[in-house]
Amino acid sequence: MKRLFVLGFLVSGFIMGAQSNSDLLKHYEAYYKQMKKQGDVQGIINAMTHLNVLSPSPARMDTLAYIYMSEDKYMQALNTIGYERMVDDSDIAIEVKAVSLKAVKQPELAIGQFDEMFKRNPNALIAYELAELCLQTQKLAEADKHITYGLANSKDDMKKAFYETQTPYEVSLKSAFMYLNALSTYNKDKKENIDKAVDILDATLKLSPNFNLIQLTKNELLRQKQVLQAQAAQPKN
Repeated sequence: MKRLFVLGFLVSGFIMGAQSNSDLLKHYEAYYKQMKKQGDVQGIINAMTHLNVLSPSPARMDTLAYIYMSEDKYMQALNTIGYERMVDDSDIAIEVKAVSLKAVKQPELAIGQFDEMFKRNPNALIAYELAELCLQTQKLAEADKHITYGLANSKDDMKKAFYETQTPYEVSLKSAFMYLNALSTYNKDKKENIDKAVDILDATLKLSPNFNLIQLTKNELLRQKQVLQAQAAQPKN
């Protein structure tokens, strides 16, 4: 009799727990919808976190990570879904990992994620990210491959934003690839290729006169050229 009482107590507790869990799910689903309606990002994050605890799913985890990324909370995004390259990752998960790893200055890891993005959806915008990251890691041959693709596949309506000035500005994506081409040319031989890189920068400036970063880079390359010339003119002992 005692055993039957204990068993009945456990079963009733399980049923009550299941009902409680179901009620909580309904509550946080409603809460999530309300937070979305109000545009309350932190509320959305709280609701999604509770839903993931109560009923975990890859889709919910990806959504939560994407929200973190959209709010520039890159470490939280990576802590939510990890940074490893997984073949069964959703498109959203790969994008979150790629963008977040780049933001936290892990270019080597970011390249792997952007590579996967490019395999699934080859386009010039992703090629730009890959070219930029390859330049940062001195993978010049890989960078050139992506630059070549980007120059060939950039459409007139594609833009790239730059933020080195107080007021952000946009230039054509083709101009942005030309800028990367100048950097790649220079990095192949930092003494002999200065003039070649400057010629590319001049051509880019004609295409996008508002490209402020071009002028800054050109001035720096010309300064380096003057330093090299001065060093060469010094008498050798």
